[in-house]
Amino acid sequence: MKSRVQDAVHMFESGYACAQSVFATYADLFGMDRETALKLSGPLSAGVGRMREVCGTVSAMAMLSGLKKGFVDPDDLTGKAEAYALVRRMGDELKAAHGSILCRQILGLPEGMEREESAEPQERTPEYYASRPCSGIVRTAARIVEKELLPDLFGEQEQS
Repeated sequence: MKSRVQDAVHMFESGYACAQSVFATYADLFGMDRETALKLSGPLSAGVGRMREVCGTVSAMAMLSGLKKGFVDPDDLTGKAEAYALVRRMGDELKAAHGSILCRQILGLPEGMEREESAEPQERTPEYYASRPCSGIVRTAARIVEKELLPDLFGEQEQS
């Protein structure tokens, strides 16, 4: 199967939010329809509701990992540990590539700025995309998803 990394980046650069771009690109492989995937992941973008906390791509990777290896039994300590370890590994890979998993740090927001004043998203313009590292973050997260969750489907990673 052809890598979907560029599909995720294209979604983001077409106006979808970061978590949506990663989650909806792969959710169909786990039986979820696109509309549900977009609705579910949208509020997790911009560091959860534009609070600039954990990057939406990390949230998307965590949700996809739950679809792949999630636990349903509250007493399944082994399943919980495996699920948590997988999410940590994916988060660590993104952090190694981009220095943080926190949206505000990735964006270089001023120290002490906990979150944006407004919940209103910014207009997507060429200047918006040029001023942010988000396309690259989406690309990294999609590569991690293919490597960690779907190696049998995607094999070698896209090299762009």
